[in-house]
Amino acid sequence: MASGEPLSLKQEDVPFVGHAMEFRINAEDPDQDFMPSPGEITALEVPGGPGVRVDSAIYQGYTIPPFYDSMVGKLVVWGLDREEAIHRSNRALREYRLEGIKTTIPLHLRLLQEDAFRSGAYHTGYLEELLDEKD
Repeated sequence: MASGEPLSLKQEDVPFVGHAMEFRINAEDPDQDFMPSPGEITALEVPGGPGVRVDSAIYQGYTIPPFYDSMVGKLVVWGLDREEAIHRSNRALREYRLEGIKTTIPLHLRLLQEDAFRSGAYHTGYLEELLDEKD
């Protein structure tokens, strides 16, 4: 494309297979209005296995500074369908051990249990409504 040549494939030649989900793991406390949670990572074990990928540069002993973006990693999970992706996501988030700071992992686990999320019947204001219910 960059050199002006046509692509060798058409969109209809590319099959869609599976379902993927991405979870942004942030050093924030969802129970305190997403207050940043800088500090030292005292323990770290990341999940793995089929269909599970973690993108991060943190390590045990690393100190999350208070001056930058609070994202400490991304967990990407793939399954043959939405149900399998949700199942793998639950397992991976439960295996993700990140201690010393507050993270968004408990919120992700909560969302995965919600009927609206599981069915795909949510909208852009869904998270705000869910968090308001807790208060």
